[in-house]
Amino acid sequence: MRKQIWDTVAHRRLAEMNTTLFIGQVIGIVPICAVLLFLLSKMVLRHRCIHVQGGYGYGVLITGCDSGFGHQLARCLDQKGFVVFAGCLYPDGIGAMSLSRQSSSHLKILKLDVTKDEDIQQVKKTVLENLPQKGLWAVVNNAGITDWAEIEWSHFEDFRHIIDINLCGCIRTSIAFLPLVRAAKGRVVFVSSIFAFFNCLNMGAYSVSKRGLEAFADCLRLEMASFGVKVSIIQPGNFGQATNILRIKSGLDIWEKLDNEQKQIFNQQYFELASEYFMSTCKKGFKDTTLVIDAMLHAITSSQPKYRYLLASVMDRFFFKLYPFMPTVLTDAMFSLSSMYAKRRDMLYAKNI
Repeated sequence: MRKQIWDTVAHRRLAEMNTTLFIGQVIGIVPICAVLLFLLSKMVLRHRCIHVQGGYGYGVLITGCDSGFGHQLARCLDQKGFVVFAGCLYPDGIGAMSLSRQSSSHLKILKLDVTKDEDIQQVKKTVLENLPQKGLWAVVNNAGITDWAEIEWSHFEDFRHIIDINLCGCIRTSIAFLPLVRAAKGRVVFVSSIFAFFNCLNMGAYSVSKRGLEAFADCLRLEMASFGVKVSIIQPGNFGQATNILRIKSGLDIWEKLDNEQKQIFNQQYFELASEYFMSTCKKGFKDTTLVIDAMLHAITSSQPKYRYLLASVMDRFFFKLYPFMPTVLTDAMFSLSSMYAKRRDMLYAKNI
């Protein structure tokens, strides 16, 4: 009797061990299968995605071609055979006229203020009338402006203005042209900035506009994936010298707009110091647009464009890769270590000399 009981217990334990072993094997196989499925899906997608070696028959719409990235990209795509629809704020201006002279007849200069629905609709009409054989392959949302000021020095209209161009302008343009890009299973590219995730003094309004832009682009990427449309975000670092995006203004320009209460808080010498610091920092950046243009070309023509292109120096890129994962208490503390932040703190409420 006792032997039967021990045999039963032994069989039960053996069964439990076999069950545990089986479960362990299943658990071990699951991640391997997941990895294999992921790699298989990537191979299938790579096979299905279009790689545009030459631009002949493809159309690309670029906003903000008066200068900077948009101007250079338009020239480059024109040389590769694309039909380029170059949106310019000032179609009769120096930048647009220069672009027209240096390009082929396939490039079309179009008046485009991204804050105006009527401009966007007129551009869409022109694109439809001149649509190349393979359709509108890409929309590059490049138009944008920058500005610098602490939040308390700004007015609501300052925020509204920069958001209307940098964020709402991209939304207007993207929505208007999505049906054409979807038909071509093409690309939508957004020019953002490191300030979409990196916080610093004097860049509040710009950061708000670019962070909103990336939220819109991320949502669009998920929705467009079902249609075979790729969405990429370009994140340039310090390219102030390479473009005309910098707004030149002195500390005195801001100081004169403050009311008496604000002037009691902030020191006029600090405004001058902040202006010098901002301009000197921008002068340390990249002097040409090559890195950004190459990333844009990859986003437009590669069969597997990246979701994000972080474009900065090697040292800065390493830091910016880590930055989003750092605890807020640490990233905030980093600013207190900078000499500029310390000078600001010492100058607050100080009497003007």
